Amino acid sequence: MTLLVAITGWDPAPWAERFRKLMPDRRVVTLGEPYDGADIRYVASWKHPPRSLANLPHLKALLSLGAGVDHLFSDPALPDAPIVRIVDPDLTARMSEYVVLHCLLHLRQQRRYDHQQRNRQWVDDRLQPAARDMRVGILGMGELGQDAARKLALMGFQVAGWSRSSKRSTDAEMFCGADELDLFLQRTDILVALLPLTRDTRGFINATLLRKLAHDGPFGGPYLINAGRGGLQVESDILACLNDGTLLGAALDVFEQEPLPPSSPLWPHPAVTITPHNAAMSDPETIGKQVVAQIQDFESGAPLRNIVDRDRQY
Repeated sequence: MTLLVAITGWDPAPWAERFRKLMPDRRVVTLGEPYDGADIRYVASWKHPPRSLANLPHLKALLSLGAGVDHLFSDPALPDAPIVRIVDPDLTARMSEYVVLHCLLHLRQQRRYDHQQRNRQWVDDRLQPAARDMRVGILGMGELGQDAARKLALMGFQVAGWSRSSKRSTDAEMFCGADELDLFLQRTDILVALLPLTRDTRGFINATLLRKLAHDGPFGGPYLINAGRGGLQVESDILACLNDGTLLGAALDVFEQEPLPPSSPLWPHPAVTITPHNAAMSDPETIGKQVVAQIQDFESGAPLRNIVDRDRQY
């Protein structure tokens, strides 16, 4: 059995090294090494080059090394093998850290206070809402959304979640489907986007959606956090909504084009916080163990876990 580590955008060496330590009796190769495609039984992928997996006749599973799998569906010659997505406690915890951080930064008006500090301004400001006064809405209530909802609820935020299909949560008021999307948006002061990127969700965060968010909250307008996928958002619409007051601000970790070009007007915008797609980084140590455990369990007769539905693309 040979495992192919097919990665671009990250350094594949730490991943290959980790897999070799975890599977000393198996061969591990990268795209830059010679190998026989007929020997490959498993692929660990992150943004592999299109068509680079086309000649693997005995492939048993394709395992994504990140939380999303949209990078796989961009390959027109994607092998017809089960696709396994990562559900990793470490990655989930990191994402929740990011979401909680930016909800609190908005709640506590930290950008405004940073500006006042730079200008040596002391403003005796009594407008300081509590978490219980803020309504957070999470788009996407999978593993990441459920964990973020739980931690935000512990902080005291009013949390709601929206998903395409009906889901239960003890930490959030739940909305589902197109019929309940407007109701969800109308009660949301901070919108958190954690949806997967599919053919149905591309461009989901656009001006039409953003203009339906609440304007009766403590600050008189909504705030956007996108830590899901860059393809979810229409950046020209976000900028327009920031400039006309539809949005008060945005924290963006993902972008339509990455790296974000230096010419992007998002960089200098005073109401935008930019992070370089690192809200929840995949760690070779923890995710490597999960991938190897999946392979070992599968070869012992257990079914693969967290298989992606190719029709829904998540």
